[in-house]
Amino acid sequence: MIVAIDGPAGVGKSTVARFVADRFGFFNLNSGSFYRAVSLRALEKGIGADDQAELTELAGSLDLDIKEGRLHLDGADVEDKLRSDAIESMVPTVSACVPVRRIVNDHIRRITAGMDVVAEGRDMTSVVFPHGEVKLFLDASPMARAERRFRQGTSELSLEEIARSIEERDKIDRNKEEGSLKITEEAEYLDTSDLTLEEVCEKVSGKIKEYIVDPGE
Repeated sequence: MIVAIDGPAGVGKSTVARFVADRFGFFNLNSGSFYRAVSLRALEKGIGADDQAELTELAGSLDLDIKEGRLHLDGADVEDKLRSDAIESMVPTVSACVPVRRIVNDHIRRITAGMDVVAEGRDMTSVVFPHGEVKLFLDASPMARAERRFRQGTSELSLEEIARSIEERDKIDRNKEEGSLKITEEAEYLDTSDLTLEEVCEKVSGKIKEYIVDPGE
């Protein structure tokens, strides 16, 4: 069974996906981590975010895999290296590169073949898993998302700087040549701006339960 969750940066997709995956015993896949891994290696090699040819060659050369729930890049666990401000700045452009997206999507489909999965990202419902059984689009206002990220304490940026970064990320994500952020007809829209994390998790869990009880719906 595939549960596909899309939504903009900072909306809480990762936290919600982890919760519901644990709750139902599904594998939790964060697609953004794959693009962050490509960005990490590009930064290490001095490859610019706008150099699509180099980025594509780099992405094609990488060994990306999930082991014990953590992303491994060329055999090394890099999960704890993927949330720096430098990667936050680079990953929107890297993930907008069409050839890189296709390479990453191939990795994602390979890793999850035959599994029960909760997959979250920007184009899970539209491109990666268009035939997913449960499809959701989580949303929230830019300021609500900025406040959530600011409270996480993982960024050295001010609240205002985070908000501007999120708005810039939204523009890039919604205007990608391929895999752009959009609400598909089949995806259920959920505005989380005024909801607690617990309330969002319960709503998403409820949609999964509805399908399990009556998969014909």
